[in-house]
Amino acid sequence: MALRILQLGTPRAADEGLRLGSVRRPPRGVPKAEFASRDYYDVWLPMLAPSVELMKLAQQAVADGDEQAWTTFAKRFRNAMNEPDASHLLDLLAALSQRTNLSLGCYCDDETRCHRSVLRALFNERGARIVS
Repeated sequence: MALRILQLGTPRAADEGLRLGSVRRPPRGVPKAEFASRDYYDVWLPMLAPSVELMKLAQQAVADGDEQAWTTFAKRFRNAMNEPDASHLLDLLAALSQRTNLSLGCYCDDETRCHRSVLRALFNERGARIVS
């Protein structure tokens, strides 16, 4: 049993379990009825996605290769995830990872420059079982 952190839209692993989308917006041009069958997500969890403001900061940091801006983004996103509702949800998913297979992701190609990297760290801190 474990949590897999991945890029949405990639082929599913046989044992990845329920796929959760930690994205601000659904995939463009994909009918809602096809989100799961096209390997995006089974359940949408926008509360684990950066706000629009933070998303823009992250995208600009990546586009400019600005390490300081990325660090600012990561710190601000981490702070947002420490708010009670988000924190409780992270705790729940970390606990579930001990008992069932789950996967969580977003659309970014490079996890190191994606909020998934921050979520991975937060799950590790909560003792989640994570597989690559």
